[in-house]
Amino acid sequence: MGIEQFIENEVKANDVVLFMKGTPQAPMCGFSGQVVQILDHLGVPYKGLNVLESDDLRNGIKTYSNWPTIPQLYVKGEFVGGCDIIREMFQAGELQTLMKEQGLPVKADATA
Repeated sequence: MGIEQFIENEVKANDVVLFMKGTPQAPMCGFSGQVVQILDHLGVPYKGLNVLESDDLRNGIKTYSNWPTIPQLYVKGEFVGGCDIIREMFQAGELQTLMKEQGLPVKADATA
Protein backbone atom coordinates (compact mmCIF):
# COMPACT_ATOMS: atom_id res chain seq x y z
CA MET A 1 0.00 0.00 0.00
CA GLY A 2 1.32 3.42 -0.95
CA ILE A 3 1.47 6.33 1.47
CA GLU A 4 -1.45 8.14 -0.20
CA GLN A 5 -3.62 5.04 0.24
CA PHE A 6 -2.56 4.75 3.89
CA ILE A 7 -3.46 8.42 4.53
CA GLU A 8 -6.77 8.04 2.69
CA ASN A 9 -7.63 4.96 4.78
CA GLU A 10 -6.79 6.73 8.07
CA VAL A 11 -8.77 9.86 7.15
CA LYS A 12 -11.82 7.80 6.12
CA ALA A 13 -11.67 5.21 8.91
CA ASN A 14 -11.46 7.70 11.80
CA ASP A 15 -13.92 10.52 12.54
CA VAL A 16 -11.14 12.83 13.75
CA VAL A 17 -7.49 12.42 12.75
CA LEU A 18 -4.58 14.67 13.72
CA PHE A 19 -1.37 14.33 11.72
CA MET A 20 1.16 15.74 14.17
CA LYS A 21 4.75 15.80 15.33
CA GLY A 22 4.88 13.39 18.25
CA THR A 23 1.90 11.73 19.89
CA PRO A 24 -1.12 13.09 21.77
CA GLN A 25 0.60 11.97 25.00
CA ALA A 26 3.95 13.55 24.03
CA PRO A 27 3.71 16.26 21.35
CA MET A 28 7.11 17.09 19.83
CA CYS A 29 6.33 20.66 18.75
CA GLY A 30 4.38 23.54 20.20
CA PHE A 31 1.90 23.73 17.33
CA SER A 32 0.98 20.06 17.61
CA GLY A 33 0.73 20.51 21.38
CA GLN A 34 -1.72 23.39 21.00
CA VAL A 35 -4.06 21.37 18.77
CA VAL A 36 -3.86 18.40 21.18
CA GLN A 37 -4.80 20.72 24.07
CA ILE A 38 -7.79 22.05 22.14
CA LEU A 39 -9.03 18.58 21.15
CA ASP A 40 -8.52 17.27 24.69
CA HIS A 41 -10.38 20.30 26.08
CA LEU A 42 -13.29 19.57 23.73
CA GLY A 43 -13.26 15.94 24.79
CA VAL A 44 -13.54 14.78 21.19
CA PRO A 45 -12.10 11.32 20.55
CA TYR A 46 -9.38 11.46 17.90
CA LYS A 47 -6.47 9.53 16.46
CA GLY A 48 -3.02 11.10 16.45
CA LEU A 49 -0.51 10.01 13.82
CA ASN A 50 3.15 10.86 14.37
CA VAL A 51 4.67 12.14 11.12
CA LEU A 52 8.15 12.02 12.65
CA GLU A 53 8.09 8.21 12.46
CA SER A 54 8.12 8.25 8.66
CA ASP A 55 9.50 10.63 6.03
CA ASP A 56 6.94 9.16 3.63
CA LEU A 57 4.10 10.11 5.97
CA ARG A 58 5.52 13.56 6.75
CA ASN A 59 5.89 14.42 3.06
CA GLY A 60 2.84 12.45 1.95
CA ILE A 61 0.38 14.32 4.17
CA LYS A 62 1.61 17.66 2.81
CA THR A 63 0.99 16.43 -0.74
CA TYR A 64 -2.35 14.82 0.18
CA SER A 65 -3.76 18.03 1.67
CA ASN A 66 -1.80 20.49 -0.47
CA TRP A 67 -0.98 22.17 2.86
CA PRO A 68 2.70 22.86 3.71
CA THR A 69 2.67 22.60 7.51
CA ILE A 70 2.00 20.11 10.28
CA PRO A 71 -0.17 19.57 12.35
CA GLN A 72 -3.15 18.90 10.11
CA LEU A 73 -6.62 18.10 11.42
CA TYR A 74 -9.22 16.08 9.52
CA VAL A 75 -12.85 15.72 10.62
CA LYS A 76 -15.09 13.14 8.92
CA GLY A 77 -12.68 12.89 5.98
CA GLU A 78 -12.39 16.65 5.41
CA PHE A 79 -9.25 18.71 5.97
CA VAL A 80 -10.04 21.43 8.54
CA GLY A 81 -6.68 23.17 8.91
CA GLY A 82 -3.46 23.60 10.81
CA CYS A 83 -2.70 25.05 14.23
CA ASP A 84 -3.59 28.71 13.54
CA ILE A 85 -6.89 27.85 11.86
CA ILE A 86 -7.85 25.35 14.58
CA ARG A 87 -7.00 27.85 17.33
CA GLU A 88 -9.01 30.63 15.65
CA MET A 89 -11.99 28.33 15.04
CA PHE A 90 -11.86 27.16 18.67
CA GLN A 91 -11.72 30.71 20.06
CA ALA A 92 -14.67 31.74 17.87
CA GLY A 93 -16.70 28.64 18.85
CA GLU A 94 -16.66 27.40 15.25
CA LEU A 95 -14.69 24.23 15.98
CA GLN A 96 -17.16 23.18 18.67
CA THR A 97 -20.04 23.82 16.24
CA LEU A 98 -18.32 21.84 13.48
CA MET A 99 -17.77 18.85 15.78
CA LYS A 100 -21.39 18.91 16.97
CA GLU A 101 -22.73 19.25 13.42
CA GLN A 102 -20.68 16.16 12.49
CA GLY A 103 -22.31 14.23 15.33
CA LEU A 104 -19.18 14.09 17.48
CA PRO A 105 -19.35 14.32 21.27
CA VAL A 106 -18.15 17.62 22.73
CA LYS A 107 -17.95 18.37 26.45
CA ALA A 108 -20.83 20.63 27.52
CA ASP A 109 -18.46 23.18 29.06
CA ALA A 110 -15.97 23.17 26.17
CA THR A 111 -15.74 26.89 25.47
CA ALA A 112 -12.70 28.91 24.56
